[in-house]
Amino acid sequence: MIAGTGLAVFEHGASWVAAILALVVSVSLQIGVNYANDYSDGIRGTDTARVGPLRLVGSGIASPPLVKRAAFVSFGIAGLAGLALVIMTQHWWLLAVGAACVLAAWYYTGGKRPYGYAGLGEVSVFVFFGLVAVCGTVYVQVGRVWIATLLTGVWVGALACAILVANNLRDIVGDAQVGKRTLATRLGDTRTRALYVILVTLSALMIVLVALLTTWWALVGLAGLLLIIPAVRVVLSGGRGPALIGVLKATSLAELATAIAFAAGLSLRLL
Repeated sequence: MIAGTGLAVFEHGASWVAAILALVVSVSLQIGVNYANDYSDGIRGTDTARVGPLRLVGSGIASPPLVKRAAFVSFGIAGLAGLALVIMTQHWWLLAVGAACVLAAWYYTGGKRPYGYAGLGEVSVFVFFGLVAVCGTVYVQVGRVWIATLLTGVWVGALACAILVANNLRDIVGDAQVGKRTLATRLGDTRTRALYVILVTLSALMIVLVALLTTWWALVGLAGLLLIIPAVRVVLSGGRGPALIGVLKATSLAELATAIAFAAGLSLRLL
């Protein structure tokens, strides 16, 4: 959302009301999918060998119905904000996009055949938290998307995927034990680490390409990626278990910092 709004500012089309509503949609969906995953993994018993922080259902801290309710409340908030965006922009076809986002969030680990257990989680994260998030944010403000928008969606999606890859790398042993076939368990430890580095590298390359298409000020976004260097070192050095919790946090922080720096660079260009 932040990176997309930066592009909207660069195109002189930013709408702060639309940007705030898009932020509410994005954050609510993220919270909702976390609750949904907690619920679905918990009732399946796949959190028993978890290395990271305790889950609500898996640890018994909260009941499954309560966590499920929290997930759907979050989805409801995202839906209301999204509906407000649709009414404001009159782009009614975006309702279908919103419905697809909610369904993707729920069926990642929910339903009879969750696609997250089939190694497709990274694909979904790339599409919905990368391409859809960025292109949608730009579209509701500017009314169009262009190549720089798509490339921005790629680097945002790559970093979002890197977060999930780090998470699944951390849990690779436990997930394999309970039959959770994530992409990490399918690729194996070594290739999963290589994938993480590839995603980080791809994000940097995409920022450079966006800068070529917009302004060199977009390269300010690379400053945010500096925060991910220690995480890359841990991954390449073979860090495991608890050591990868720090990687997960650093990757999340780097994505946020990169988006802020990128948007700031595009905005500064106009001063």
